[in-house]
Amino acid sequence: MPAIFSRHIDGNVRQAAVGLVVGIGLFVVGWYYYALPSYTRVGYTPDQPVPFSHELHAGHLGLDCTYCHQQVFESPHATVPTSQTCMNCHNPRKANVKGSSPLLAPVRESFLTGKPVEWKRVHKLPEFAYFNHALHVNKGVSCVECHGKVNEMKVVRHDQPLSMGWCLKCHDDPARSLRPLNEVTNLNWSPEGRSRDEIGREIAERLQVKAPSNCQSCHR
Repeated sequence: MPAIFSRHIDGNVRQAAVGLVVGIGLFVVGWYYYALPSYTRVGYTPDQPVPFSHELHAGHLGLDCTYCHQQVFESPHATVPTSQTCMNCHNPRKANVKGSSPLLAPVRESFLTGKPVEWKRVHKLPEFAYFNHALHVNKGVSCVECHGKVNEMKVVRHDQPLSMGWCLKCHDDPARSLRPLNEVTNLNWSPEGRSRDEIGREIAERLQVKAPSNCQSCHR
């Protein structure tokens, strides 16, 4: 009985089948790896060179986020505060708060030498992803949406996965994450007498929020 397919076609079919199996295997392994908390860094809580408590400063003392992260409304990056910002309150020459504390020695050294304190980065996106802080906060996306209630964290942790799927979920319906611009840095804000969605949709319409879902918006 003559063969239905030639040896050449039969070889191509075999190669395609093997490639399909390998491709599916790689996809499953890749998806499993990138979905793990160890990759998304959820819960990552590194010890910092200076034990700065957001719970104390942003929570109990009520410092606004922009006092330290000064460029968040103008820059793509939130920026880490300089030692000068810390010394505004902790300068020993002015007899301010705990100016001589040994825990603040790295800050004093940084202030005198100009060498930055080697803070350990907590929140980190993959290098192939682009995120603009100013763009988001100026549309009403609060710090808390990505960073969690840092005003309740003695040591800041990586709160959300910041994965592509997590970002796209917000981009599909951004109104749920929007609030009045004057409440963006108020991590305890909650709507009164109205639903969050209703307020968010009004803001989205007024500020013309059109969250993109095309690849080049985040992958440049």
